[in-house]
Amino acid sequence: MVKAYLGVDVGSVSTNFVVMNEDGAVIDCLYLRTLGQPVKAIQNGLRKLGEKLSNEVKIAGVGTTGSARNLTGVLVGADIVKNEITAHAVAVSNMVPGAQTIIEIGGQDSKIIIMRDGIVTDFAMNTVCAAGTGSFLDQQASRLSIPIESFGELALKAKTPVRIAGRCAVFAESDMVHKQQLGHSTEDIIAGLCEALVRNYLNNVGKGKEILAPIVFQGGVAANMGIKAAFEKALGAKMIIPRYFNVMGAVGACYLAMDAVQGKQTVFKGWKAAGFSFRPSSFECKGCPNRCEIIQIFENDVLIARWGDRCGKWSDLGVKTEDVKAG
Repeated sequence: MVKAYLGVDVGSVSTNFVVMNEDGAVIDCLYLRTLGQPVKAIQNGLRKLGEKLSNEVKIAGVGTTGSARNLTGVLVGADIVKNEITAHAVAVSNMVPGAQTIIEIGGQDSKIIIMRDGIVTDFAMNTVCAAGTGSFLDQQASRLSIPIESFGELALKAKTPVRIAGRCAVFAESDMVHKQQLGHSTEDIIAGLCEALVRNYLNNVGKGKEILAPIVFQGGVAANMGIKAAFEKALGAKMIIPRYFNVMGAVGACYLAMDAVQGKQTVFKGWKAAGFSFRPSSFECKGCPNRCEIIQIFENDVLIARWGDRCGKWSDLGVKTEDVKAG
């Protein structure tokens, strides 16, 4: 059996899995839709990977990241839990050595990470405005009755991209309708939308950041060649899209797991965790004015973890989240 590491990145839109060997080669990866049900998505991914790899690999370490990283860590049995900034930075430093800027755009949020000599020196995230994310493009593609897979290809065919207000998703949509009524071609409108998203990103997420090449572009939106072209036009630099651009958080979680389990036994629960019964619940602690929301996880009706308290009163069970707080 091959010794391998499992990385899991669970966000609001996608749940990503990567299995990597000791040399850093990706053995398998999965990109699944979370669909508002992270527990179900995590178990579905474990089941699929287990069916394919249970007789081929032995998981020696597990890392989790993403907005649901604590939940994921408890469900799968993680050896390390880290935030997305750390995971993405680690993935890029291993996959694209020398990169100085990471632009990451997902379905619901976007981020920029500034790296110098392999160290994160600055970062910013946008989780508020949809105009700088993949969901914005999905909505406009639907309105134009165009498959999102064709969006980038059509954008590259534009002759004279129209300028569309991109500071707000609502204004952008009304402006796009106005441009349609003026008779602009679909290709020019799509290219204009791509440029609007890039302007929004650079004016908000990238504001005040020193964006230097080499620049790595990742996240689900990196598959859109229209956005890539718009970034290259705005920045005057080539964008590097890594092979595993849409699962880089999980790639980083694998590398983090490798470091975390040196000389230790993994706490991975095994592929069988796909069949466990997990039930999350929460309550408000009234012990002090903070009124913390305490999250609880039950596995087969046994309480296995609590977190969410600031003082540590309740979080006496479960995985220790060695989470480096960004900032």
